[in-house]
Amino acid sequence: MNDDIPLARRDEIASRLAQGQSVVAAALAIEFNISEDAIRRDLRALAAEGRCRRVYGGALPITPASAPMARRMDLARERKAALARAAVPLVGRGELLFLDSGSTNLALVDLLPEDAELTVATNSIDIAAAVLHRSDLQLIMIGGAVDPAVGGCVDASAVQSVAQLNIDRCFIGSCAISSKNGIGAFGLADASFKRAALAASEHSVVLALSDKFDARAPHRVAAIRSIESVVVESDLPDAARAALSKAGPSILTAQAPVSS
Repeated sequence: MNDDIPLARRDEIASRLAQGQSVVAAALAIEFNISEDAIRRDLRALAAEGRCRRVYGGALPITPASAPMARRMDLARERKAALARAAVPLVGRGELLFLDSGSTNLALVDLLPEDAELTVATNSIDIAAAVLHRSDLQLIMIGGAVDPAVGGCVDASAVQSVAQLNIDRCFIGSCAISSKNGIGAFGLADASFKRAALAASEHSVVLALSDKFDARAPHRVAAIRSIESVVVESDLPDAARAALSKAGPSILTAQAPVSS
């Protein structure tokens, strides 16, 4: 069997993804005159190599925002901590907080005020582990099957569990954010889970790195007007900041980290 043609095809698909292009399996099948099953095998192989993120009907290029949780944790630590510091004053005494799975929300755990009688609910393995290291915080773990890309549970059982909570303040994760398209997620299950968490929450907050404003995600979680507060970095362009504010949420700006 000659493997040159499928390998060359896979390399061509990988090249497009590396250039930031999304790909659709049906369109690729027509272009290369092969079955969609063959294209899906290519995409599975590329995803296993960490060169794309599979989505329904095709694949998306890997960006810092779409990388698996384990890879995102060590990226831009100081910038994430700056966002977390700006958000902490929003937290009230005795609140039930929900920290959605995400490396930026993970930065919140160490900065939450002591002796504030806080309870943290989360679907994130890493956030739950961090909360357990603090004896002053109570933990509610939202369980289910763990999605490695998300770093937590977003399946039907997780949706059912979070819907039973009365959350005071939800720190929802965003794969992409814009004044026009709102909050986006890369995965369908993740988007459904985030919508359930928001529906169970009285207040909502998004901590948004500036690169999230350049990202694109196929699944809409919520319109930006439904988010109460958005914490942004100091380098976010004025036009993007103004458009975001006009769309509805209160905008808080984090101080630039010293090491940036």
